[in-house]
Amino acid sequence: MTYIIVSPLKNIGDAAKIHGPHEMISLMGPIQNFDRPDIIRQDRHLIVRINDINVEMQGLVYPEESHVSNIIEFARSWDQKKPLLIHCWFGISRSPAAALISALANRPDQDDFELAYRLREASACATPNQRIIEIGDTLLGRNGRLCRAVNAIGRGKEASQGIPFTLQPI
Repeated sequence: MTYIIVSPLKNIGDAAKIHGPHEMISLMGPIQNFDRPDIIRQDRHLIVRINDINVEMQGLVYPEESHVSNIIEFARSWDQKKPLLIHCWFGISRSPAAALISALANRPDQDDFELAYRLREASACATPNQRIIEIGDTLLGRNGRLCRAVNAIGRGKEASQGIPFTLQPI
């Protein structure tokens, strides 16, 4: 398995040039527009329209089981010949959560805690979205291990913008 790139929106063009992915997951709000890097195949670009929230709020799109199920299905269909690029607006919450879920969808034999600690080592500011993690934990049959692992690494350092990083699955 190759690696997963996690990036804020503003850096996806550079991340695509540097790493050469052909597949991408975008986690963006319902009205946030952006351009897909040319190297990303249109048929291998999943756009998940959710807001970065952990509780339901009027006027915002609350992450639901169907959203996370789409991430899992897409991640399992990733050919792994090239890296997978995952991004959200800031690269701090939704995309790190999707990266953990994608890694476990492809390698369920991984230890949740080791994976979470690799995420923390790769990004000091990553704070995976709790709601997305909870749903992923359930859908992947982790029996609370992923939730406990993410809680163990705690909230990341305060940051106004994430820095692109790579997550190496085992």
